[in-house]
Amino acid sequence: MKPGGQPASEHRALLAESVADFATRGTDLARVRRLRGTSGEHDRAVWKQMADLGWLGILVPERYGGLGLGLAEMAIVARGLARVLTPEPLTGTAVMAASALLEGDNEPLKRESLPRLVAGECQPALAWQEQAGVLDPAAVETRAAPREGGFQLNGAKRFISGAAQADAFIVSARSTGGMVLLWVPRETAGVELGLEPLADGRSFGVLKLKDALVPPARVVAAGAAAADAVARAFDHTCAIAGAELLGVAERSLEMTLDYLKTRVQFGKPIGAFQALQHRAVDLYIQKEIAAAVLEEGLAALDGAPDARTRAAMASRLKARCSEAASRITRQAIQLHGAIGFTDEYDAGLYLKRALTLEAWLGHATWHRRRYARLATGVAA
Repeated sequence: MKPGGQPASEHRALLAESVADFATRGTDLARVRRLRGTSGEHDRAVWKQMADLGWLGILVPERYGGLGLGLAEMAIVARGLARVLTPEPLTGTAVMAASALLEGDNEPLKRESLPRLVAGECQPALAWQEQAGVLDPAAVETRAAPREGGFQLNGAKRFISGAAQADAFIVSARSTGGMVLLWVPRETAGVELGLEPLADGRSFGVLKLKDALVPPARVVAAGAAAADAVARAFDHTCAIAGAELLGVAERSLEMTLDYLKTRVQFGKPIGAFQALQHRAVDLYIQKEIAAAVLEEGLAALDGAPDARTRAAMASRLKARCSEAASRITRQAIQLHGAIGFTDEYDAGLYLKRALTLEAWLGHATWHRRRYARLATGVAA
């Protein structure tokens, strides 16, 4: 049962209906085209609408103003919004940053920041990765030198999702006592933010820290708790990124099937040709397999597994959804023919989003190897 006494299936159906309505009325691909490549990257008014619908607080417990639901519910929202390529950083903020903050042990900071995140008033971003291809949360070179009970930060972070309009950054760093997670407001002296453009028109943040001071009240977590917080945030985000990839794949396949039914050649719709039917069926099978893996993986992750099982399921899910989205969106371009290669046609937007999501947090091959290692204990 879910809040209000509703069965989970009924609750999720209502949530999916709400997302579909928002995708129809609250956003469109014209807005996506207008915002791509801009420094703003997304619309704060739309972000506030998402907050009012409760979506930013799905993973946040009720005591902090959230809904206290699970990854399965968050996946419904992410999957539905991905179908219309919504540029707002739901996964980067309401999953990755929120998960890291929740796993911290600074209760006053959580009571202060999480309600503002849920209300859409504060948009934090997790800054943890430093080098391309290095996905170990413990691989940290940024230094946090103890200063008056707090820390002085020096270093750089890259690939920060949702950085363009972030109000604060949750930064991982190495200190004398091990790893620390620190809440660093954007306006902090010594903080410089740059943006790296992505294929889909959005951007990753590059954060440079030079003698940035963090008071003790802004320490999110320290030691093993900090490492665990980043690891959990990574796995949860991989799962929801998988849901986004599936949403992109589903809509891309629908567009392709519609085109095969309406494009006429040699006096008949091209979808009547058996060779194209076989390709369409192959893509449909890929989509269905990914959907089944997503459902199974989310159920396991919401079952509070141990860290090893959680990581394995997250990688299995991310790998399968990445593979499906990559194959479907690439084939969609081919099946549309010449029009699919034009920027004016929407098929290319879905391919670019799939490419961006697949590369974020590790591509399919990396996650397959990680899953094999975690599931069998043998390096792949």
